[in-house]
Amino acid sequence: MPVTLPVPIGFQLPEGWLPARPEAGDDPGVAFAAVHPQPDAGFVANITIDGGLPKDGVTLAEIADASEERLREFAEPVVVVHRREVGSEGAPALTQRLSFSAVADGARRELVQSQVYLSLTDTRDPHKRAMIRLALTATAAQHEEVLEQFQDFVRSVRPDNGAGS
Repeated sequence: MPVTLPVPIGFQLPEGWLPARPEAGDDPGVAFAAVHPQPDAGFVANITIDGGLPKDGVTLAEIADASEERLREFAEPVVVVHRREVGSEGAPALTQRLSFSAVADGARRELVQSQVYLSLTDTRDPHKRAMIRLALTATAAQHEEVLEQFQDFVRSVRPDNGAGS
């Protein structure tokens, strides 16, 4: 069952991507998942959204480090290919790309995960700051093909005050 994000967000899925049924997800911490319509060698590229309310003083880099360590529990080797802090002081963000090998659907696959960590202020409670993680997971062969669609998706994410867009 999907979890609720600590702050409401709105977003636009890339054309052709389909929301995944909650029972199809194998990560109980995921609030939303979507899948690419064309699998690569049996693996379906996916976008997931999760998040939380980090403790005071915890940085996005520390949260990204913890995510890397969790991935090591079922994948190896996990390599941080790229990491960069982006955004502004008022709206910090961090991007990270990981490559790893893992068993998915009964076969070992070379995968790449692009992660974007956003620090968002709740539009209803400006004292509340949440972390939202957006992740694209794809085969190494398909990653570059779907990366631009993921970047468009990331650009569409915004706080949602419930007033409609």
